[in-house]
Amino acid sequence: MASTIRCDIVSAEEEIFRGDVQMVVATGELGELGIAPKHAPLITRLKPGQVRVILANGEEQFFYVSGGILEVQPQVVTVLTDTAIRAADLDEARAKEAKAEAERILANRGEAMEIAEAQAKLAEALAQLQALERLRKNLKH
Repeated sequence: MASTIRCDIVSAEEEIFRGDVQMVVATGELGELGIAPKHAPLITRLKPGQVRVILANGEEQFFYVSGGILEVQPQVVTVLTDTAIRAADLDEARAKEAKAEAERILANRGEAMEIAEAQAKLAEALAQLQALERLRKNLKH
C-alpha cells in the first residue's frame, strides 16, 4: 500500500473534503505545488484555481478554490479557502457569464475600484473554467 497523508479542504461554509491521499496538487503564488507524505512543513498562499487530490486507491478528485492558504504539517495537509467547490459541481454557464461581465467592465474602463473588482472576478471565472476543462480532459482518459 502506498504511503498517505491526511488532507482537509475547508471553506468558510463547510469542510468539503477529508481523507487520506497519496498527493495534493495546488497552485501557489509562485507556481504549482505537489505535496506528498513526508513533505517538509510549509505554509503558502494559493491562487484561485484547481486543487487535485490523488486518493490512496489512485482515484483523482478535483476541487476549485478561490485562493486561500495551504498548510503542510507532518500528518496533515490543510487547504483553507473562502470558497471550495467540487469541480463536478461548478456551473459552467455562470462562470462564463461572470467572465463576460468582468470583460465588459474592463473594456469600458470604469472607476479604479470597479476595474480591480472586475479583474478579480475575471481571474476567478477563468480559474473555474480551467478547473472544468481539466476535469473534462481527465474524464476522457
